[in-house]
Amino acid sequence: MKVLVSWLRELVPVQAPVSELAHAFHMAGFEVASVEDVPAEDGGAPDAVIDLEITANRPDCLGMISLAREIAIWFDAPFRDPVVPLSTPADPAVAGDLRVTIENGAACPRYVAALADVTIGPSPAWLARRLAAVGIRSISNIVDITNYVMIETGQALHAFDYAKLAGPELRIRNAREHEKVTTLDGQERKLLPQMLVIADAAVPQALAGVMGGAASEVSSATKTIVLEAAYFAPAPVRFASARLGLETEASYRFRRGADPGAPPRAIARACALIEQIGAGRVRAGWIDAQAAPLPSPTVTLNETSVQRLLGYEVDARNIERIFRGLGFTNETMSAAPGAHVWRFGVPSWRVDVHREADLIEEIARHEKYDRIPTTFPPLTLTPPRPTLRFERDRTARQVLRSAGFSEAVTFTFIERTAATPFVDEALLVSLANPLSEKFAVMRPSLLPGLIDAVAHNRRREQRDVRLFELATRMRRGDGERRVAAWAWSGSAVPTNWSGGARPVDIFDITGAVTTLCGALGLTATFVPAAPAFLHEQSAAAVRVARADDGRDTRDIGIVGQLTPEIVEARGLPGHEPVFVAELDLDAVLDWTSLGDRFVTRPLPRHPSSVRDLSISVAADLPAGAVRDTIRAAAPAFLERIAEFDRYQGKGVAEGRCSLSLRLTFRAADRTLTDAEVQQAVDAIVAALAAAHGATLR
Repeated sequence: MKVLVSWLRELVPVQAPVSELAHAFHMAGFEVASVEDVPAEDGGAPDAVIDLEITANRPDCLGMISLAREIAIWFDAPFRDPVVPLSTPADPAVAGDLRVTIENGAACPRYVAALADVTIGPSPAWLARRLAAVGIRSISNIVDITNYVMIETGQALHAFDYAKLAGPELRIRNAREHEKVTTLDGQERKLLPQMLVIADAAVPQALAGVMGGAASEVSSATKTIVLEAAYFAPAPVRFASARLGLETEASYRFRRGADPGAPPRAIARACALIEQIGAGRVRAGWIDAQAAPLPSPTVTLNETSVQRLLGYEVDARNIERIFRGLGFTNETMSAAPGAHVWRFGVPSWRVDVHREADLIEEIARHEKYDRIPTTFPPLTLTPPRPTLRFERDRTARQVLRSAGFSEAVTFTFIERTAATPFVDEALLVSLANPLSEKFAVMRPSLLPGLIDAVAHNRRREQRDVRLFELATRMRRGDGERRVAAWAWSGSAVPTNWSGGARPVDIFDITGAVTTLCGALGLTATFVPAAPAFLHEQSAAAVRVARADDGRDTRDIGIVGQLTPEIVEARGLPGHEPVFVAELDLDAVLDWTSLGDRFVTRPLPRHPSSVRDLSISVAADLPAGAVRDTIRAAAPAFLERIAEFDRYQGKGVAEGRCSLSLRLTFRAADRTLTDAEVQQAVDAIVAALAAAHGATLR
């Protein structure tokens, strides 16, 4: 918003230097973009233009009058309102032969119009100069008056050539199917039924709140005009402006929320200027059509609230002075010293004021923000305990970082070809208007993004990469799910002086899964699974149970080695293994237990007994199945199971392997006898033989 200083001083008689005026605007909460000198008017004092950035919550300050009120309060100077109101119309919908009908009262609650007989010509020099100073080109006296009043009051106006209308009637309605209008810029616009238009008896003559139509444009031959000002709701103006790609000074104001009380004031000011500059004569009577009476909101303000929120006392007389200057009406409800209570009537142009805190903000602005003490408000409530989801995510991050993984943040939207290897295409959630094919669908898994992040690091000479991500995925029919995923490539143990590196394998990645599940109060086991994107010999589903009750189980994810085809398709060397895991944490939120993660247990008082077994089993038998059978057959004092060797080759039958296990037994209350341990081993061997056809070697 460009503010011409000489124009501002007409409204507020302040002779402060331009620098002080700019500083006052800045201190009142407006960003000053620039201050430029302009030639003086008629050889008078030097003039300047202050360019202000108006925030979206202050559409009233897109007019000089509201800005002048701000300056008047700042310098405690009188404000001169240039508007002389018109008398109340005898018939709100009729003036002379002209009639106005509002068909869509929600989109246009108020429409004001007046008739004037005019002579089109150039504007006076002072008027053209002021418009030029604020960046508006002079066109003709009538068009310039509408622009001048818009800059002064913030209310957009338009003038129709009365003779070009199809009858003395204006209808504010929605566009009809297949209707078109040629706007003032010469472009033919195809209208949609959601768009609001101002039509005569036959066709649309303007796009409401955006731009007038060329068919009824004021020209040098115009003799009579219909001068209109209206209040349009922001939503339909915003829709039409965006859909047609048409941004104007009018749409800029209406879509932010205009002043419903401004149309009659703007019409009165424009009518006065028409006669002031000799551009014509305004006909008697005017129209003020309203779909429904406009509300007059009030807000209550307590003096104690002012002190509590700002941190210091403000004189009650100063509070009343500030709101009187801003145009608020005041009804004092209580005048007790230090405990005043006011009910302020909010002026129609302050569409941003709805509650007591908004009033207190106005006091803070005009009392100067730098008076507010820099202290933190006292905490009167104990902060609530973080939710289980928040604590779970924090724990998962801590565990995975401790395991050597670095956190990655990847895109929520990914390309379709990256998503389809991981889920069925029917589960993909597509975007209606993607920015590009690279962002066509919402990620159904975190793995595509993580794999691309691994490839990104490998291309930059990082061979050993461990990345994890904790985020949401989206699948059709399943909604958003909180998921933890990680990818591991390169070495499991880095090279150092005492030994060489060891490449990562399936046991490293399953170890990370087991560690994370344990931190969440879950016991993880691995069962056979072969999704298409994982290597058949190195893949498993992750099955979990509650650590304190292992009877119920849930499958929550997968773990394994990516197939060479997937690896190569994402830009990685196909011969180097990449191991991944993905767990649905929301699937076990009700089982998650974080309270006993740091429980310490005393060292055992009694010695353990260790037995080694070598058995011959089917080569494709999962280790998890062997472990489950052993646990089911063993007594409670079986403490640990560990595989320490697996052999296939000479001396072992085709399709079978030799599996060596170490079993550790320990009782908490006594030293076990050899007979007890041997009895347990015999039971285990018998169970393995029955369940898996295992034989001792």
